[in-house]
Amino acid sequence: MSKLKGKVAVVTGGSRDIGRAVSIKLASEGAKVVVNYFDNVDDANETVSQIKNAGGEAIAAYADVTKKADIDVMVAQTTEAFGKQVDILVNVAGGLFARKTIEEMDENFYDLLMNVNFKSVFLVTQAFKPYLVSGSSIVNFASQAARDGGGPGASMYAASKGAVMTYTRSLAKEFGPQGIRVNALNPGMIATRFHDDFTKDQVRVNVAAGTALRREGKAEEVADVVAYLVSDAASFLTGNNIDINGGLAFS
Repeated sequence: MSKLKGKVAVVTGGSRDIGRAVSIKLASEGAKVVVNYFDNVDDANETVSQIKNAGGEAIAAYADVTKKADIDVMVAQTTEAFGKQVDILVNVAGGLFARKTIEEMDENFYDLLMNVNFKSVFLVTQAFKPYLVSGSSIVNFASQAARDGGGPGASMYAASKGAVMTYTRSLAKEFGPQGIRVNALNPGMIATRFHDDFTKDQVRVNVAAGTALRREGKAEEVADVVAYLVSDAASFLTGNNIDINGGLAFS
């Protein structure tokens, strides 16, 4: 059943890993998807190809989501391709970049983390807000790190994702009277390139063993929750920061 038939969805960081899984899932439910990418057009084109090969509609849209000018171009591409109404906005884009102690950080690193993980949510949401209508839904991506402070060297990442959690609650209050819902997800250990790059193998084994389900999560499992949150089935859910971590930690 196509629960999202005719709806337009924008997914930042939609070309790979969780973003790719979200893009494909929303398309499978009938949404027309804008797959945002930054540094790898091949990943974006592969995601779009998978959607189209399955009978869906999608376009790839470049934007550095920390820059308003880039986002404005993405908005124009979206409205040109799919019209002037956006029903679903999923802010996946983010990053850790490196694990650093406070002694190792400088101002540039602070700006990088806060811009990619938080400023991007602000700028993208602000840019697409005029196109959101009653019944539209936003899903932001925070992190389990925002709940527990993160692992070693991830303090600034955790802080930036904590800002996303708080901003989600604020936007839910601001947008609620207009019929627009805003929720966030806090993924734990999900099997993606993020952890391939920044988490040691033994740490991953230990974390997986510490979950109630004794395993890492899958990007597709996260995408399933996104699809639920943006559907009519979740029409009375807003302002939530939902943990998806296999029972590693409870809020």
